[in-house]
Amino acid sequence: MRRDDNPQTEDAEIAAAARGPRRWLWLAAGMVCVGLGIVGLILPVMPGTVFLIMAAACFARGSPRLESWLLNHPRLGPSVVAWRRDGAIPPRAKLMASAGMALSLVIVSVSGAPPIAIFSSAVLIGAGAIYVATRPSRAS
Repeated sequence: MRRDDNPQTEDAEIAAAARGPRRWLWLAAGMVCVGLGIVGLILPVMPGTVFLIMAAACFARGSPRLESWLLNHPRLGPSVVAWRRDGAIPPRAKLMASAGMALSLVIVSVSGAPPIAIFSSAVLIGAGAIYVATRPSRAS
């Protein structure tokens, strides 16, 4: 049996990583991400799920109890669980993300930004759009 296959070793590594100052940094980052995720779920101009996914990753390193809370939360957890399980983005979320990216590019374009800023924004937004579009919409 490899060391990676032993759940007790994995639990011990998680517990060891969750001690000291790093634990508090992971917890703080997770809490900030949860806050931003909640704001993002309320405001249509900001993504919420991305921050909740980051919060779960932070909590996995700082507090398995808070990670479990987030994953089992009836409103916040399902999208994070779906992402972890399938890497899936629901069709409505893809549409909202695409609309948000398009709106961002329009705002940058009409804001009087220099051409290099518009081009850079277009390249980065295009890369993000391609990533979102190529994720599965449902469980495979």
